[in-house]
Amino acid sequence: MSFDASAKRGGHAPDRQDRTFWGRLAGWGPYHTLMRLATASPRRQFLILAAFPILWVLTQHLGPMLQMLRVSLTDAYPVAPGVEQSFTLDNYARFFGDSIFWMPFFRTLTFAGVFTLCTLLITYPVAYFLARHVSRRNQMLFLLLLLIPFWVGEIVRTYAIMILLGNTGAVNLVLKTLGLIDRPIPFMYTSFSMGVGIVYLTALYMLLPLYSALEKLPQSMNEAAADLGAGAWTRFRRISLPLTIEGISSGCTLVFLISTGFYATPVLLGGPSTTVFAETIAGFFHVAGDEWPTGAAFATIMFAAALVITAAFQKLMGALRKGDRK
Repeated sequence: MSFDASAKRGGHAPDRQDRTFWGRLAGWGPYHTLMRLATASPRRQFLILAAFPILWVLTQHLGPMLQMLRVSLTDAYPVAPGVEQSFTLDNYARFFGDSIFWMPFFRTLTFAGVFTLCTLLITYPVAYFLARHVSRRNQMLFLLLLLIPFWVGEIVRTYAIMILLGNTGAVNLVLKTLGLIDRPIPFMYTSFSMGVGIVYLTALYMLLPLYSALEKLPQSMNEAAADLGAGAWTRFRRISLPLTIEGISSGCTLVFLISTGFYATPVLLGGPSTTVFAETIAGFFHVAGDEWPTGAAFATIMFAAALVITAAFQKLMGALRKGDRK
C-alpha cells in the first residue's frame, strides 16, 4: 500500500520511516524542546544562524588584525624572559621619519591602482561576452574553463608566468619564429612581468562580480535602445556601463586590496626597481624579534592606507550610481 493511500485512510507513514535516525531524533523529547526554544523568535533564529560566521570573523580575521596592531605598539616581540615589554609609537615614527620606506609604499599603491585598472579593462569584455552572448546552458561550462587555472596555487601559476615570459619562453619563441626579433626580449624581472602575473592572479576576482552584474541586465533595455536608434557604443555607455557600476566597484575593490598584499609574485617576477611594500614588511620579520613590531606597524600603515583609498573609491562609485539614477 502506498504512503498516499495510507494517509488518505487516516493512517501514518510506514514504520520504516520512523526507524530512521532522523525520524527517531525528531520524535525525541529533548530534541523537540530544544528546536522549539531555538526557533521561538526570528531574533533567536538569526543569532543561532549567525553565531558561527561571527565567531569565525572575530577569531580568524579581526583577532589577528588586533594582535598585529598590539604588536606594532610594543618595543619588542616576542619578549625575552625577564624583559619588561613597553608600549611606544616609535615603530610608526620610523616610517614617517625615514623617506627610504616611502618609495616602495607609494609604488605599491600605484602598482595596485594601475593593475586594477588593467584587470578591469581585460576582464570586462570577457564578462560581457560570457553574460550577453553565450547561451545560458553553456555559461557554466565557460566559467568552469576560466576557473581551471585557479585550481592550483599562487606559486604554481607564478612559475607558469615565468616560463611564459622567460628568454626561452613561449612569447619570445613565437616572436623569434615570426622573425620579429633577433634576440630574446627581457620581459622578466620588470614591472611588466610583475603586472602580467598580478593581473593573471586577480582576474577571477574581477570577472565574477562583473559577470554577476552583467548577467542581471535585462536584454529588453538594449533592444529598446536599439529600436530608438542608439548605436552599440551608445547602448554600452548609457545602459550597460551605468547598470554594472556595482559590479565594477566590487571587482576593483577586491583586486586592489589583494594587489596591495602580494608578496611571492613580486619576489619571483619583479626586480630591484619593482620592490613593493610587502617585501619591506617581510624583511623586518626575517630578522631578529626586536624588528617584528616595526614590521607590524608598517603592515598596519599599509592596511589603513588601502582601506582609506578603498573607502574613497566606494564613495565615488556611490556618487556615480546616484547620478545615474537621477
